[in-house]
Amino acid sequence: MKKTLLATALITASLGAMQVQAADVPAGVTLADKQELVRGGGAEPATLDPQKIEGTPGSHRARELFEGLYSLNGDGDLIPGVAKSYTVNADNTVYTFNLRHDAKWSNGDPVTAHDFVYGFTRAVDPATASPYAWFIEIPSIANASDIINGKTAPSELGVKAIDDFTFEVTLERPVPYFVKMTAHQTMFPAPKAVIEKFGSDWIKPGNMISNGAYKMDEWVVNEKMVFTRNENYWNNDKTVINQVTFLPIESPPVELTRFQAGEMDVSYELPNDHFKQLKRDIPDEVIITPKLGTYYYQFNTTKAPYNDPRVRKALSYAIDRNIITKFVTGTGELPAYSFTPEIVNGFDPATPEYSTWTQKDRNEKAKALLAEAGYDSSNPLEFNLLYNTNEDHKKIAIAVSSMWKKTLGVKVTLENQEWKTYLETKKAQNFDVARAGWIGDYNEASTMLDLLTTTHGNNDGKYSNATYDKLLSEAKTMKDPSVNYNKAEGVAIDQDMAVAPIYQYTIKRLVKSYVGGYQPNPEDSIYTRDMYIIAH
Repeated sequence: MKKTLLATALITASLGAMQVQAADVPAGVTLADKQELVRGGGAEPATLDPQKIEGTPGSHRARELFEGLYSLNGDGDLIPGVAKSYTVNADNTVYTFNLRHDAKWSNGDPVTAHDFVYGFTRAVDPATASPYAWFIEIPSIANASDIINGKTAPSELGVKAIDDFTFEVTLERPVPYFVKMTAHQTMFPAPKAVIEKFGSDWIKPGNMISNGAYKMDEWVVNEKMVFTRNENYWNNDKTVINQVTFLPIESPPVELTRFQAGEMDVSYELPNDHFKQLKRDIPDEVIITPKLGTYYYQFNTTKAPYNDPRVRKALSYAIDRNIITKFVTGTGELPAYSFTPEIVNGFDPATPEYSTWTQKDRNEKAKALLAEAGYDSSNPLEFNLLYNTNEDHKKIAIAVSSMWKKTLGVKVTLENQEWKTYLETKKAQNFDVARAGWIGDYNEASTMLDLLTTTHGNNDGKYSNATYDKLLSEAKTMKDPSVNYNKAEGVAIDQDMAVAPIYQYTIKRLVKSYVGGYQPNPEDSIYTRDMYIIAH
């Protein structure tokens, strides 16, 4: 874990010691007269309410509209947002954030500590039904768990406005990566008066106010979102791009077509089967970087036979990850045998035993386990494999189902659903096996491993193991939690195969050569406010 900004005893992290995020145009660069950017946005998000967003497409948009206490730069390090500094007490449980006085909402009202109290509190309030309520619980903010479980009033959350520009957070125990978590949208401030006036419609154009570099101008569902420059943003003078448009395109081939036609400047991703040609034809516009995330298949452990670890192991062992990463994805992905990707800061995942076997050995073990569970040619295992609509997900599903059929005689029916429906289906446990992926919300192993704890809001497969939960709980207060993290990986993967890891993500994106300031990073925290359009 990097110790650059994490205070240990009444240490102040100040603005002067850190970079300020903004577009940094090198000397001699001539800017284009028209500073407008079109970005691929992935799926159409269900909401832009920071405390209700679920999924990467919504997160990308929220970063443009809102700003938390801190943000992350291209290296994944903290930089000041609304907070200009913070102090922490001797036992690392009380954080006091000093807010800048020039931070404003897009309507000109000041952003205050009260807005952060409201944002944090509504995230845990059961009435909000936030899919990310657990995110406030992870750093052990005082009373968060009891509030989420309906045992304590939301007003008892360990957050306080000392005055308009001093925000205090009390943790029940020290969590060294807490400040990094404040870059996530769940911990963004929220405009109470606007939300109470418009209810769920507060995110619509004309109603929404935001405190980020951009503000909502237009939202045509399933067509585009247009954000224009927020002139009240505290660092607006350092912003160059005047307008950013997000296109909700789930198909990488369609994105490629729009990119090649000059209708898009930055894609959400790129089609795997065009990767080699694109690298050959436009190498300077193909950007591939490691990503803090894992692509995996999720088992619905609430129903038989997916509650049987023998079945889960058989299905996982029979996936040839080398074939998937070399011939199906083929854009630098690494085969995944553990749940935590290797790129995570401060943690070296132990090698699971099954990863040391040959694929032939894994296949033989898979056959034996499935037979032991009662499935063979006379009684084949049959199930639906769910994935959200996307050509690359489909190709992987076809490849994996073919492996299962050839090796195990399993009969798989592929089922694809549009993003919002897919999320709802998984949340309701109306699936057998489902494609899933998790991108870290902060750069520390718990951002992955906490996902498999019993009470995690995104544990849609409902995997539950008391030993695993205890290991993760204890890790939060350990000086070096890596021992517990490796034990937890052993329980979840070696012992239980809670999920079937398939590969470690890469960020694969097309970026026009005239777009300056694009800063790829493992968390994929990309901000338009960093970018600029070069004359071309």
